Amino acid sequence: MELPLVVGVDGSESSLLAVDWAVDEAARHGRPLRLVHASLWERYERARPAFSTDRPAGEVMAQNIVASCAERARLRNPEVKVSADVVAADAVSTLLRAGSEAFALVTGVHGRGEVAGLLLGSVSLTVAARAMCPVIVVRGDERNLRGSLGRVVVGVGDATEGAGAVRFAAREAEARACALTAVRAWRSPVHEPGSSPTEPGPGDLGLAADAAAPEEQVSATLDHALREVVREHPEVDVTRSVVEGPAHRVLLEASADADLIVVGAQRRHGHSGLQLGSVAHALLHHSACPVAVVPHRV
Repeated sequence: MELPLVVGVDGSESSLLAVDWAVDEAARHGRPLRLVHASLWERYERARPAFSTDRPAGEVMAQNIVASCAERARLRNPEVKVSADVVAADAVSTLLRAGSEAFALVTGVHGRGEVAGLLLGSVSLTVAARAMCPVIVVRGDERNLRGSLGRVVVGVGDATEGAGAVRFAAREAEARACALTAVRAWRSPVHEPGSSPTEPGPGDLGLAADAAAPEEQVSATLDHALREVVREHPEVDVTRSVVEGPAHRVLLEASADADLIVVGAQRRHGHSGLQLGSVAHALLHHSACPVAVVPHRV
C-alpha cells in the first residue's frame, strides 16, 4: 500500500494554501492524500442529555472543516484520491502519529487563532522539529507556491548525514521535471590573531562548517555527496553551488528563486524535544518558498 501524503487542516487560510499545495504534490508523486483535523471539542462541550438529537457545535465545526477541505482538494484535482479524518487529540500528537505512516507531512505556516505576527506557528514548528518523516511547511511568495520557477534547492551538509535530504530533493526535482541546485556554504578562516572560525550549531549537518577548508575541498565534498544522486537520477539537471557565507543566509537567498528548498535535520534516538538546527530554523521562519525538512536518525 502506498503511503499517503498527510496534510494538517484547521480551516485557516494558511491550511487551505497547504491543501492546494499538497494536492499538486500528491498528483506529482501518484500518492493518495489524507486530510487530518485534530479537535479537542469533546473536552470543552458540556455533557448533553441522552435524549438530545443536537450535535455538539465543536463536532459540527470539525466535520465541516474536513468536508470543505476534502471538497476543495477534489475540485483542484479529481484524480487524486482523498480521505479525511477528524481525530480527538491535540494537533501536534495527531500529526506526529500520522507521520509514522506517511510519505510526508504538510502543514501551513499558521493555524486558527495563532497570532498573525508569529513567524511560524507553534504546531508547524514542533512537527517539523520532531517528525520522523519529511515535513513540508507551505510558505513563501505566490510565484514560489505555484511551482513555476523550475528549481528545487537542497542544502548539502555532511555527505552521510545529509544523504536523505539530497535523495528527497532529487526525487522532487524528477517528479517536477525541473532542475536541482545543490548548495554548500563555507566560511573562510578569520585572519585576525587569536580569532577562530565560526562553528556550526547542533543539527546543522555541517552546512555552516568547512571554516578552515579551501573552496576546492568544499567543492569536492559536494561532488561526493551528489555522486549517488547523479547516478540514480540521470535525467535530473544538477547544478552545484559552493558559496562563501553563513549557511542560513546563503540558503535564504537561494529560496527566492526556488519552488522548494530542502534541508536535513538530525533526530536523536530517545530524544523527544525540538531537534532543529539553526539553518532549518531560519528557513522555516523566513524562506521565500516551501521548506522540506528531512530527518536523519542518529
